[in-house]
Amino acid sequence: MENKHSITHVILTGGVGSRLWPLSRKSQPKQYLDLFEGKSLFEMTVERNRTLVDQVMVVGNIDNCHLSRQVLEKSNTSYIDIIESTPRNTAAAIAFAALASDPEDILIVTPSDHIIDDMEQYLKAVQEAIEKASNGFIVTFGIVPTKPETGYGYIERKGDDVVSFREKPNKVTATDFIAKGNFLWNSGMFCFKAGVFLEELKLFAPEVYEKSKIAWDANMDGNLDLALSLDIPSISIDYAVMERSKKIKVVPSTFVWSDLGSFESVYDYLAATGHAVDTNGNMVIGTTNYTAFVGVKNTIFVYTETANLILQKESSQDVKNVYSALEKQNSVLLN
Repeated sequence: MENKHSITHVILTGGVGSRLWPLSRKSQPKQYLDLFEGKSLFEMTVERNRTLVDQVMVVGNIDNCHLSRQVLEKSNTSYIDIIESTPRNTAAAIAFAALASDPEDILIVTPSDHIIDDMEQYLKAVQEAIEKASNGFIVTFGIVPTKPETGYGYIERKGDDVVSFREKPNKVTATDFIAKGNFLWNSGMFCFKAGVFLEELKLFAPEVYEKSKIAWDANMDGNLDLALSLDIPSISIDYAVMERSKKIKVVPSTFVWSDLGSFESVYDYLAATGHAVDTNGNMVIGTTNYTAFVGVKNTIFVYTETANLILQKESSQDVKNVYSALEKQNSVLLN
């Protein structure tokens, strides 16, 4: 079916990746690290969707927009640049993209720091999503889970209808979800007409809509004003729209997906792509220096020039506590 309207790939790249400190810093967030076969996750995200869309739009922030620009210029990709003066969470970031678009344009919204494999399945899912979006639905991508992962939110579904969105579960609940068989991982990727999203945002989160519109209307070449931005409530698209709208559909898919949100998921990905792991499951990231592990198992040693991190793989989610502690001290180690 020929699509009459322009399809835009909206890349959200404002995050700082606190759970991947010290690799991920404010000046070099995880989506720009060339960790993955010599390419960054951001670059892989641009490439993956390039053939599927008519244009690219990047919603980033003042600290990292130059990093996006380098990647896009290197590959000669023209794009619409939206630069937030301060992160206001995903509801506002996506509102800016929708306000910058024609109401009939179809937006495919993706984070910039996910790994996706099995392009055939991915393509199929995107085409199905575009089809549903052109019929006025807000589409979310659900991944058929491969294990009871506690690091992801879940979507409970019946066919392509969403029954509920669930927060990150504990192990027991996650195992229960998998056993039930109608739960999908919430990938944080969406597809919809710009106008449909804005209508639903206006309906369910009017303050986010109004304040985002005021900030957007005052933009200078895609740059957003700090004072106007700080007025926008900082809430996620899930909370603002997905959990409330009656227009939601889910496309279940089996493409390989990881949000690389923690060192455990980075470890799993690197191990699967041939990165060295010793006989006790220990891994070194960030240095080629000879590193020996004695008497420990499943330990990850992360090396950077100014800070090192040593962690049990299973405790990956707790790295953000280190980040928070450094944030309280206003540490230069976060920059």
